[in-house]
Amino acid sequence: MSKIFIDACFGKETPYTPVWMMRQAGRYLPEYMEVRRKAGDFLTMTKNPEMVAEVTLQPIEILDVDAAILFSDILNLPMEMGLPLRFEKGVGPVFEKTISSEEDIEALDPKADEKISYVYEGVKKIKERLPENKALIGFAGSPWTIATYMVEGRGSKQYAKIKKMVYANPMMLHRLLAFNTKETIEYLSKQIDAGADAVMIFDSWGGALEKEKFFEFSWNYMKEIARKLKEKYPHVPVIGFSKGVGLYMSEMDGEFDVIGIDWNTPMDYALGIFKDNYTLQGNMDPTRLYSKSATKEAVEKIANIMNGHRHIFNLGHGILPDVPVENAKFFVDYAKEYSKKLREQK
Repeated sequence: MSKIFIDACFGKETPYTPVWMMRQAGRYLPEYMEVRRKAGDFLTMTKNPEMVAEVTLQPIEILDVDAAILFSDILNLPMEMGLPLRFEKGVGPVFEKTISSEEDIEALDPKADEKISYVYEGVKKIKERLPENKALIGFAGSPWTIATYMVEGRGSKQYAKIKKMVYANPMMLHRLLAFNTKETIEYLSKQIDAGADAVMIFDSWGGALEKEKFFEFSWNYMKEIARKLKEKYPHVPVIGFSKGVGLYMSEMDGEFDVIGIDWNTPMDYALGIFKDNYTLQGNMDPTRLYSKSATKEAVEKIANIMNGHRHIFNLGHGILPDVPVENAKFFVDYAKEYSKKLREQK
């Protein structure tokens, strides 16, 4: 049975535009919160393959999205490289140890991708239960985004430490990025081997860099990951998503099948640049989910722009924790219904 999400990734005709949401396995779902309560904390959940499978599949069962995305965190990989990680209430992820020298890079574990086997076990369990017509997306953080956390130690607004490294010690930063890239290729390869139907690279902090530095320190490493994965797994779609880089798009290329578009970037602008060289994924503002009429308006606008072009419906960033579940369900249903209607009118 073909998977509509995978067909759309490759630009094949589909009966409607497939839809899923970033962070769709998360706090807005009471069922997710129940599993998290049992786990005790977020990190414990990510390391428990049974819980990973349960919460990954919840949006398939509750919302009928076309793809499940593996429940995990981009920081599990650097944690397994040897940087102890904790989640602080009101702060988010915090690394107790950071990277500030060549010696720190030297001390990183080059077999982190093997130590994170609980993720692959989770993938296998999900695939055992996933309906045949639904896809499973594996993922990882981009080398730059992971490096930002490794150097800063937590989320940042100024990115002072990592950007100091960009200008004061670029060779050391390239060494760290090369290490992250190698590990990420291995990590995503193992997710695919375990059963992931597609993989996505999240570059949350690409927009922190000026244009030339974005390509040098972020996009070029993402391109290398995509190229290596496509060499080995030509049948597996690779999705690239870099946030806050709309103005740089005219120079973005690479062996991706899908490019994610954030909500700051107008969809018609992105389409004008990428045409149908890639499937575009996105890009409704997540806060529209607070209103069904605002959701309906955005779905129609995006669907009309992308009608006849390669597209996957998604938000322009992750779903927020206080969005009503019925509104998320409305988005999924209406995106399918309206895009199907447009196809039938042709």
